[in-house]
Amino acid sequence: MSFFKKLKDKFTTSTDSVTDKFKEGLTKTRNNFSNKVNDLVARYRKVDEDFFEELEEILIGADVGFNTVMELIDELKLEVKRRNIQDAKEVQSVISEKLVEIYEGGNVSSSELNMQDNELTIILFVGVNGVGKTTTIGKLAHKFKQEGKKVVLAAGDTFRAGAIEQLEVWGDRVGVDVVKQTEGSDPAAVMFDAVQSAKAKKADVLICDTAGRLQNKVNLMKELEKVKKVIEREVPGAPHEVLLALDATTGQNALIQAKTFKEATNVSGIVLTKLDGTAKGGIVLAIRNELQIPVKFVGLGEKMDDLQPFDAEKYVYGLFSDLVDQAEE
Repeated sequence: MSFFKKLKDKFTTSTDSVTDKFKEGLTKTRNNFSNKVNDLVARYRKVDEDFFEELEEILIGADVGFNTVMELIDELKLEVKRRNIQDAKEVQSVISEKLVEIYEGGNVSSSELNMQDNELTIILFVGVNGVGKTTTIGKLAHKFKQEGKKVVLAAGDTFRAGAIEQLEVWGDRVGVDVVKQTEGSDPAAVMFDAVQSAKAKKADVLICDTAGRLQNKVNLMKELEKVKKVIEREVPGAPHEVLLALDATTGQNALIQAKTFKEATNVSGIVLTKLDGTAKGGIVLAIRNELQIPVKFVGLGEKMDDLQPFDAEKYVYGLFSDLVDQAEE
């Protein structure tokens, strides 16, 4: 049974709205990537070195990342040889299969959030300005609220003009408390107040916003370390997640940002925003494979519930859904 057939059996008869969100959210990438693969397959009757060279260019153009592409091409060559595949059309299903294997393989932690049972879970958000960090915090707070959890937000980005007010707007919209101080206040002091407030309110989750200036990387990273120390002092073992927000539309620049933050702070997961806005959604694979950091959430639209937990199979289905839907019964 082909991998496309397995995906079809799993997803095309499903009434799962999340699967539909991945399909809709990846439309731009699918139209770019899948169409180019279709064209490549149509032009080649057999699988040869020229075929793989062109496929390599398509994958790099989709921001899958050079190292990941080289690994994928090597895997594909071995699989084509092992299965004695002659027809180029058969390679499409193998590509999708290998994309899932690359994402799920390796020594990387789970895509599941590290939630504490019957205790306060503290999630620290980091990332440069303009990536949709505050909006993502609001959407994640909404998700937790829908699950029946009590949520508190900490307005730790005290330097960017309007950042505190922006988080307050989200707090009002979602219906959760926001702990703040005045603009320019010490972010660590805000975190201390936020932890005390969350404990007093018997909150389930505290989500902390942080500054995102990269003009002075050293100062920013020192600031993040100070914030983390305050949180850990008040709640041993916290923060339980350090989530890095990245804008998918920035492509390889997102990978550079991820490397910078990984060097300076213990990033436990990636939230990839605006995935619906890019034709180069392969950046998901580059981040996971080259940095060994799991993508925990992806932004698939503007609506409140368009922030979704990442799922490798649903991601690949979103990339190849047109071909999956046509897979033979």
